[in-house]
Amino acid sequence: MRQESASPTRHLRVRHHRGHTVLEFRGEIDIASAAEIAPHLDRETRRPGARVVLDLGGVEFFDCSGLRLLYRARSQVLEQGGQVHLVCAHPLTLRMLRITGLGRLLPPRPTLEEALGVSRPGGRRTGR
Repeated sequence: MRQESASPTRHLRVRHHRGHTVLEFRGEIDIASAAEIAPHLDRETRRPGARVVLDLGGVEFFDCSGLRLLYRARSQVLEQGGQVHLVCAHPLTLRMLRITGLGRLLPPRPTLEEALGVSRPGGRRTGR
């Protein structure tokens, strides 16, 4: 079930999908946009038992400031006993995740459905 979404900044949209809070990053994620995103990200990831999806599908540029946001979100969600998933299919961002090792801590999936392990037609499950 989808619920209404909010765009607290032009670089972040927050929505709810299948019991998860989906944080959709958009546009260029750099030091300036990270400063705008951080307070909203903190609010969503510091909730006890939060089930969060970090969706990078709308990202056009992503630097180390974005990596810090992902690591921060992961840490905060796990500290509160929650779950966190990452959606990313952009080759350059995937490369950054692999090179830095963040991809091992936060394994990326190419789609929201795969990140959530939603069954596909024919009963085949994807994700972990």
